[in-house]
Amino acid sequence: MNIQLINAAKRFNRDWIFRRLNYTFQQGIAYAITGPNGSGKSTLLQTIAGAIAPSEGTVKYLINREGIDETTSQLKTQNSKLRTQNTGLSTENIYNQIAVVAPYLEVIEEMTATEFLHFHAIFKPLLSNISINQILEIVGLKLAIHKQIRYYSSGMKQRIKLAQAIFSDVPVLLLDEPCTNLDASGYALYHQLIKDHCKNKLIIVSSNDVSEYDFCTEKLNILDSK
Repeated sequence: MNIQLINAAKRFNRDWIFRRLNYTFQQGIAYAITGPNGSGKSTLLQTIAGAIAPSEGTVKYLINREGIDETTSQLKTQNSKLRTQNTGLSTENIYNQIAVVAPYLEVIEEMTATEFLHFHAIFKPLLSNISINQILEIVGLKLAIHKQIRYYSSGMKQRIKLAQAIFSDVPVLLLDEPCTNLDASGYALYHQLIKDHCKNKLIIVSSNDVSEYDFCTEKLNILDSK
């Protein structure tokens, strides 16, 4: 999947978060959205994910099937009214193509890690070549698989967030401050997961911490779109 922004813009009240943004994110490439705290990186990432509609412009999700590009979603505004045009996959299917890690997304704390990943897999399949027990062992949660997530430390919760997103069988991975609450070993795990399991994915990292996006080959500074 490729994601294309065409004259995309977002504002809250009178403040423009970004404007006239034209950019194409291509599968197989890792991108970093950079900028200082409060500059709108998370807003841009949520717009790319389809969680927030742009105030102006278009977001296109393009899937190449046997050489044919299909526009799966267009979001446009005209006369200050938002209109949605679907000419390919439905909105539900768009979300099924994207996995997200973000501080504002919560896990179900009443579940154990095993229950949570089984529940998650109902809506978004996990990679077929690895079991849930193996996933939890890889992310360092083997000894806590039967413990409710509510009793996890903040770092353990971040590890389960990374697990449910990185091991989802989807072409797009969106990471908003993905190493929040992680220690040095957690940072190392994060980079190893990206290296081992995300080679063919479109990855977009929103962060101002170079340690979270140093593997990205393309960078987009949101201040350039103000």
